[in-house]
Amino acid sequence: MELKERINLLDWGRLTEDINEKGYAAASNILTGDECDELIRQYNNETLYRKTINMERYRFGLGEYKYFQYPLPALVQQLRENVYPKLAPIANNWMRVLNIDMRYPGSLNDLLDLCHSQNQNRPTPLILQYGKGGYNTLHQDLYGDVYFPMQLVLFLNEPDEDYEGGEFVLVEQRPRAQSKAIVLRPRKGDMLLFTTNFRPAKGSKGYYRVNMKHGVSELAGGKRHTLGIIFHDAA
Repeated sequence: MELKERINLLDWGRLTEDINEKGYAAASNILTGDECDELIRQYNNETLYRKTINMERYRFGLGEYKYFQYPLPALVQQLRENVYPKLAPIANNWMRVLNIDMRYPGSLNDLLDLCHSQNQNRPTPLILQYGKGGYNTLHQDLYGDVYFPMQLVLFLNEPDEDYEGGEFVLVEQRPRAQSKAIVLRPRKGDMLLFTTNFRPAKGSKGYYRVNMKHGVSELAGGKRHTLGIIFHDAA
């Protein structure tokens, strides 16, 4: 089955409910094992990437990630352009209920045109690699004044077989409340959708923002790779 068909056949009603209620939603077996393995094999093909980041150098954690350059690999491009239209209506509803003066276009190309009009021209999809002791500090991926409020990550290794530890961590901060940690362990080929920086929650006086950050817990052993799909381009 083609990747576009796999995406279209997902239960987008359930995914929409989950991301509205929790700020994240998971889907299984989006990528095949062969697709995951090929992305990992291409990690050292420097012609695919525009920049490599040593996380320790910037105090982002311990590990490494690489930003793809345009044109993106076909699989990365397909993920980006086929998932975005499913999320744009959710994002626009978030903007509406939070009274934020922003409406996102229905297609990825139109979103990128908006980014480019603000001098955000650099592609943001990336592949990340962690070894034993690796981790990623809590953060948000904004990159400029124009940003899309949701992103996704695809998991390219099998937990407990390829690595130990290395859980995906979300931290939710509600106003005037203690932070809540959410720890997730998706399997190889799974996709996780999550908020880039906040989601709306309904209170007694209407909707309010719940801020969220994400990161990766420390690996006890092995090697872990993920593919990150951010929809807006960077300044």
